[in-house]
Amino acid sequence: MSDVDVREWLLVSEERENPHTAIDAVRGDGTAWSTGNTVRALVHGRDYFAELYERICELGPGDRFYFADWQGDPDQQLTDDPRATLNSTLVDAVRRGVEVRGLLWRSHWHRLGFSAHRHRQLGEEIGEAGGQCLRDMRVRTRGAHHQKFVVIRHADDPTRDVAYVGGIDLCNGRRDDAKHQGDRQTVDLARAYGPTPAWHDVQVAIQGPAVHDVETTFRERWEDSTPLTLNPGRIASSLFHREDLSPEPLGEQAPPPPPRPGGHEIVQILRTFPVIYPKSFDFAPDGERSVMLGNTKAIAHAERLVYVEDQYLWSEEVGDHFADALRANPDLRLVVVLPIVPDREGAAAEIPQLYGRSLAMRKIIEAGGDRVAVFGLTNDSGLPVYVHSKTCIIDHRWASVGSDNLNRRSWTSDSEIACTVVDDRGEAGAPAPVDSFPRVLLRTLAAEHLDCHPDDVPEDPHELFDAMVASADALDEWYAAAGRGRRLPRRPVPVPQSLSGRIPGHALRRRRVQERAAAYAAGYHDHQRPPGRLRRLSTPELTAAQLVWAPRLYELLFDPDGRPRPGGGS
Repeated sequence: MSDVDVREWLLVSEERENPHTAIDAVRGDGTAWSTGNTVRALVHGRDYFAELYERICELGPGDRFYFADWQGDPDQQLTDDPRATLNSTLVDAVRRGVEVRGLLWRSHWHRLGFSAHRHRQLGEEIGEAGGQCLRDMRVRTRGAHHQKFVVIRHADDPTRDVAYVGGIDLCNGRRDDAKHQGDRQTVDLARAYGPTPAWHDVQVAIQGPAVHDVETTFRERWEDSTPLTLNPGRIASSLFHREDLSPEPLGEQAPPPPPRPGGHEIVQILRTFPVIYPKSFDFAPDGERSVMLGNTKAIAHAERLVYVEDQYLWSEEVGDHFADALRANPDLRLVVVLPIVPDREGAAAEIPQLYGRSLAMRKIIEAGGDRVAVFGLTNDSGLPVYVHSKTCIIDHRWASVGSDNLNRRSWTSDSEIACTVVDDRGEAGAPAPVDSFPRVLLRTLAAEHLDCHPDDVPEDPHELFDAMVASADALDEWYAAAGRGRRLPRRPVPVPQSLSGRIPGHALRRRRVQERAAAYAAGYHDHQRPPGRLRRLSTPELTAAQLVWAPRLYELLFDPDGRPRPGGGS
């Protein structure tokens, strides 16, 4: 891929709109991405935690382990070994001479369901051993530190350096696998998810020069002169608990790791930082919104397929983001995989989330019709799988995996990080190499959702779209049979009415897909579930009474806009 092509997909340094950051300075010419990297996807927390545990255990004197997270539970198991908890693993590393430094969101009051007290416990245990793990409350009102990443640097062998970026927190509930039976260390979700909620997530392992960019993101936060909190009440609480509020110097940053042999991935690290008051970050006094800007630039080049997995799909702005691309290109298809039901029960938590989803989906479906397919996931027991991954793949050419959701909060208000990847091989307009990261990631995720081998996933984007629609419609038909008296081994999860048959346009293709789905379902006897895990989702419908109060709660608490307002103030 030529430099011109890369500039079409990725932001140049000026397009970050944050001249105060040092993230691009290391390359000397202002280039906003690095070449010669390898990127691997770690789908599911069990695989990620196992690899992370192995990496930590290999660290020795002088090595560095930096991490930032939305939530970190001291007792979270990294492997099946009862001794391999997060706190004991990191404490042991500190005692071996590893420089362990962490930043966790301080979070809201724990009686509201947050983890401030557990974060303090993890920090105290690491601190007593000689490391530092601090609680960071440099956020907007009602905001959060949502970045989830790890940086590992080796004192004597930079070729082993690695960074992990994505959606997986170091906490309970995330250690699931492809079977989607959940983490034995459960997390509280809506009762529809069952006693051990199934969890779908993605993290990436980055090796090569891009590790330096992830480390710079950590260092900019760690070394910033803004105090960890300026709230008098939280300062008093920290003093009462004798909590450490003073980051120790990190030491000089090592040069970027060398390019990887055979490394074809061009990596750009994007971030979100809000403007905070009364004192903002030194490295982003006006904030940074490169996650939003980078996504917007890439989607403008979409031609045949955009594939999305996301925890939230909220706001008219996000809806317009995809709707504009669908209108500009009649050949474009869009697949979105979301949680079937919100994570929390009760009207005050559930209805505003459905309202935000309806804002985005109405825009998207109005623009794309049956070129849009929105799915949820279920496991083999029929229980919904909570989709927590934040992944976007465009035309086998561009991929993003990060902590950022498709909502206004992630684009403007919370701290976020994303790893975007393009392959450096091939000419403009040529098919991406079969082993390119975006192509492999799409094949891996689609194979899981279709319940097939990756080699059986259609390579043509439109054929893949049709296969996913047919699979979901077949599974919906199989579950619907329970309502017609057919005996099924499990009670199905109620899912909103399918989109199929209700959206105008493309009638011939829709009929062909529906016929394929019917044939797919008919090939299975009464007790055999069709392969696949996809269920169709439709636009949420709210009552007139809900539309009176839900928008206000949604704007205030669920999806705030973090962009500076005239006159200042957060």
